[in-house]
Amino acid sequence: MGGWAGLVDLVLPAGCAGCGAERIPLRYGVCAPCAEALESLPPARTAPTPVPPGLPPCTALGVYDGVLRDVLLEYKERGRHGLAVPLGALLADVVAAAVGGTGEGVLLVPVPDTAKAARDRHGDHMVRLARRAAARLRRAGWPAAVARPLRALPRPDSVELGAAERAAAAESAFRIRAGRVPALRRAAARRAVVVVDDIVTTGVTLAAVSRELQSVDVHVDAVSVLAATQLRYG
Repeated sequence: MGGWAGLVDLVLPAGCAGCGAERIPLRYGVCAPCAEALESLPPARTAPTPVPPGLPPCTALGVYDGVLRDVLLEYKERGRHGLAVPLGALLADVVAAAVGGTGEGVLLVPVPDTAKAARDRHGDHMVRLARRAAARLRRAGWPAAVARPLRALPRPDSVELGAAERAAAAESAFRIRAGRVPALRRAAARRAVVVVDDIVTTGVTLAAVSRELQSVDVHVDAVSVLAATQLRYG
């Protein structure tokens, strides 16, 4: 679909989110060379080693490195919410690749932030991206919607955890909102269900979310992410 097609160039006071260049035309926070670098990334199937139980087929835009890493950090941790526009468009490309590019209906389920993380980031960063991606897919002719059936429970910072501790924390990190199950099932019955996140490392979080959805008889067809960590992915 071309994640950047049709977006308007803006001159912003901040530097490029990818390379830091200042006082140059930016396209929603990114200069033309960085935009070209991002759009040239081909979504591809990827998997962690080892693959955690319950992880559906996973597609990523690229490796968590370089321009992609820098733009994600600026968006997620440094409050540059305008980057949701291009990142959401790129996530839509990943979703289209994950479900085969057939134009069928898709239901995006974002991995939710904890309440604390959402407060710190002035909103749930993945809900914002999922909504942008769904809007992009609809403009391209895909019947697309976003569902928010999950809530994230408080949990320790995964950076401080080892692999086994991370898996244990992920297992109890999410709960289905009971009141949303009927509507979720109706929406899922008509669409491919795709769990979306920004970065995949071990895959345990995505697997836990997928198993939680499966517990209410909602089958997850695919996982789509913007980046996959380099240490565990080819």
